[in-house]
Amino acid sequence: MSALSEPSDDFFASRYALSGTDLDRVLTRVLGRSVDYADLYFEYTESESASLEESMVKRAGRSVSQGVGVRATAGEKTGYAYSDDITLERLADAATAARAIAEGTGSVVPARVGSPRPPARNLYPVERYAGEIPLSEKIDLLAEVDRIARAVDPRIRNVIASFSCSKKRFLVVTSEGVIVEDTQPLVRLNVACIAEDGGNRQSGSYGGGGRAGLDFVLGDRLFEFYAREAARQAILNLSAVDAPAGAMDVVLGPGWPGILLHEAVGHGLEGDFNRKGTSAFSGRLGQKVASDLCTVVDDGTIPGRRGSINVDDEGTPSSRTVLIEKGILRAYLQDRLNARLMKMPLTGNGRRESYGHHPMPRMTNTFMLAGGDDPEEIIRSVGRGLYAVAFGGGQVDITNGKFVFSASEAYMIENGRVTAPVKGATLIGNGPDVLTRVSRVGNDLKLDAGIGTCGKDGQSVPVGVGLPTIRIDGMTVGGTRP
Repeated sequence: MSALSEPSDDFFASRYALSGTDLDRVLTRVLGRSVDYADLYFEYTESESASLEESMVKRAGRSVSQGVGVRATAGEKTGYAYSDDITLERLADAATAARAIAEGTGSVVPARVGSPRPPARNLYPVERYAGEIPLSEKIDLLAEVDRIARAVDPRIRNVIASFSCSKKRFLVVTSEGVIVEDTQPLVRLNVACIAEDGGNRQSGSYGGGGRAGLDFVLGDRLFEFYAREAARQAILNLSAVDAPAGAMDVVLGPGWPGILLHEAVGHGLEGDFNRKGTSAFSGRLGQKVASDLCTVVDDGTIPGRRGSINVDDEGTPSSRTVLIEKGILRAYLQDRLNARLMKMPLTGNGRRESYGHHPMPRMTNTFMLAGGDDPEEIIRSVGRGLYAVAFGGGQVDITNGKFVFSASEAYMIENGRVTAPVKGATLIGNGPDVLTRVSRVGNDLKLDAGIGTCGKDGQSVPVGVGLPTIRIDGMTVGGTRP
């Protein structure tokens, strides 16, 4: 029986009529000139989105994308070619191109396409995908979100509500005999509100999602919470005062503030940067890089989370990887290429945006484990400082770890009490340094609501972040008043 005629691969077998023998031939063509490793990545994705602004539908669309990517690696070199026309002829052309780019000097290895293998687990069982629900029902949902947000306060002048969902099927076939298929659902609802009082105009936003169907946001009426939170933040910012500037103690709230951990530390722990020696964490395995209170993990196995995956885009099962354990650097995140070159184990973090992109080490759900402190006590321990509970944009330089983040919701802490909301606060620091300044870790670990998207080298993938309440001593805060 051919590899693609097995039950787990019925979708790709029936759609593209490619047999296991065909795949053997394509992989053999890739391996024909001293290539160490080769794989084929087939993808079929259905996507839908809609948005409402000024109480009117401004955009609605549905799309389908399909294609195949062919990869060949020889030593440190990677050849990658892709086509949106999935035929044996185009596969052969892509195989020839990938082989030519990655041509090496090693011995020829024959292709070994094995039997199909479904993922060992299903982290995101869905009975009815969001794309199967009529668009009219989703438009009605956005209209209800608009109504709820506006009802919070008459100063809400505009509401922008958007919905997106997708169902991605992919099949990975490797020269090492791995052949595995997965179907990944994704849903997300976002709400942004504009509040105005006289000449003062401020914004607020909230949203959530995950690897689920539409029931995710309908269950427990989460959409109501999203709408009210976005409106609350916008109204709150109307009364915010300019943030102070200078060195001070900073308390980060639980959940979404973990984006600072993701950017300032997470990217620096990806295998490719460390293999090339361009990360501030290169060559530091086994060394102390953070406070004893800090344990940081990347976990792609949490059911239903936005960053979770049954298998990565190379067919490797996802895992829970302890990156920093009680302040000691323990591991890097790896894909196949970098794990082989660094002689380290696979972690299931080889991810790509689509068939048009080659895989690279990427985070899944990255967070710090909870500590033993009461969050309220952490706040009471600060004489004067900043309490940041939500972040907007930010950027980081991987080579030295320097970062800048803007807080979208923050407050002053004065004499151990949360007082006035502030605007314009930015957190400035260095990734390897900031974790050494963590002096208190709360017992309230929380993951974000499911809105994270990570960019790297022009590729975007869904991710999750998380954090308990933590105190960071002597952090630089950028603001507008001393």
